[in-house]
Amino acid sequence: MTEKKIFTKILVGVDDSADSQLAFKYAIKRARLEDAELYIVSVLESDDRSVYEALSKDFIHGERAQLVEHVNEYVQQAHEAGVENVFPVIAEGDPGKEIVNTVIPSIKPEVLIVGSLAKKGPKKYLGSQTAYMAKYAPISVLVVR
Repeated sequence: MTEKKIFTKILVGVDDSADSQLAFKYAIKRARLEDAELYIVSVLESDDRSVYEALSKDFIHGERAQLVEHVNEYVQQAHEAGVENVFPVIAEGDPGKEIVNTVIPSIKPEVLIVGSLAKKGPKKYLGSQTAYMAKYAPISVLVVR
C-alpha cells in the first residue's frame, strides 16, 4: 500500500518577525517531508503609507520591488534546504484578508502555516492577522509559536 501525501501544496506567510521565521522553517521541513509545493506569501500593507506615499507610483513600485526581492531570498533559502518546487507570492492590502480572500482561492493549498507570538497585557485581547486567518480561512491553519 502506498502512503498518501497529507499536503501537496503548502502556503506559508512570511515577514521579518521571529514567529514568522519559525513558521517558515517549519514549512520548509514539512514541504521536504511531504515533497509538497511550497508557496511563500508576503503582503505589502497599504495602510502603513502616508497619503503622499500612497499617491506616488515611484514609492509604491520601489516598495513592491523590495518586497519581491525579499520574498525571492526566502525562495532561495527553501531551495537550498532541499525543497524543489517553491513559488513566491506577493499580495497587497490587509494581510489577513488578502491571504484568505485572494491568495488561498488562487493557489488552493491544503494548509496555511503562519507564526504568532504570544501577546501579553491588553494586546492579547485585540485581534491579529493570525487570528483572522485562523478564523476565516477555508483550509487548515497551522499556527507556529
